[in-house]
Amino acid sequence: MDTENTRTERDRSSATDRPDPVPAAEPGTAAGTVEEGSRSGRFPGPARVAGLLGGTWRRSALLAVVCLGTVLLVSRFVAQPFHIPSGSMEPTLRTGDRVLVNKLAYGADAEPERGDLIVFDGTGSFVREGAAAHPVREAVRGAFAAVGLAEPDETDFVKRVIGVGGDRVVCCDQEGRITVNGTPLDERYLHPGDAPSDVAFDIVVRPGTLWVMGDHRSDSRDSRDHLGDPGGGMVPVENVIGRADWIVWPAGRWGSPGVTDAFARVPDAPEGSAPDAPGSWSGGGPGAPGAPETPGAPPPGGGAVGGRPHG
Repeated sequence: MDTENTRTERDRSSATDRPDPVPAAEPGTAAGTVEEGSRSGRFPGPARVAGLLGGTWRRSALLAVVCLGTVLLVSRFVAQPFHIPSGSMEPTLRTGDRVLVNKLAYGADAEPERGDLIVFDGTGSFVREGAAAHPVREAVRGAFAAVGLAEPDETDFVKRVIGVGGDRVVCCDQEGRITVNGTPLDERYLHPGDAPSDVAFDIVVRPGTLWVMGDHRSDSRDSRDHLGDPGGGMVPVENVIGRADWIVWPAGRWGSPGVTDAFARVPDAPEGSAPDAPGSWSGGGPGAPGAPETPGAPPPGGGAVGGRPHG
């Protein structure tokens, strides 16, 4: 009886210690195929890897397209980086600066104010109408410009608003200062050593337009240079792209370009002071030889002035 029990326990122990039997290969199947199949379950084959990578690239490409589309939409309707191409706004804005242009600053109830730094399309006011650019090339350039990676369009300018519709802007009073509606401006934002203007003028800004000038007056091509043009050097409000609210590059200049108080004491233009037709006069203050009797009316022969560097 004891012998029987001992045999039974040995049989059970031997059965437990034996390894699991390897499944027999099916007829016509080489030995080791079963083991190879189990390995392929743990490690994906080339086709599976290619499928996984392809899915990753597709997802990455889709994400890139969505991100790019979002950036372009924001740049088109909300805010757009703008590259400063010249020194015409120094020292406020320097060559190579990138500013963020707020496209929501102006709307139905808000228009540019005196002292604002604006970016505008100068077509028809600062730049003559030209031939249309190649559409594909222009689309590519526009996409890069929208994210601040390309130079702005040659028709885009950044300047400071000096006069709005109805304002009478005169250069200069006896102390060499520009006056707006009879109030002299303390333009502390000017480039060191610059005079407020080396060109005399006396103009009344038409309704719906702006008189703009650069802070680096001796290196700025602005409204003064277009007094003899059909628009009289004035920029239509509808051509304003937005307000330059923030310097985003270089990192050391990150921040707001600042708000000036130079126009704080300027009164509103009197009612009915703005002429209906474009008019501008350059070459001296009221009473100068050849000056018009009515401020803002063009003198005989126009009122063109000498050109300044583009900016």
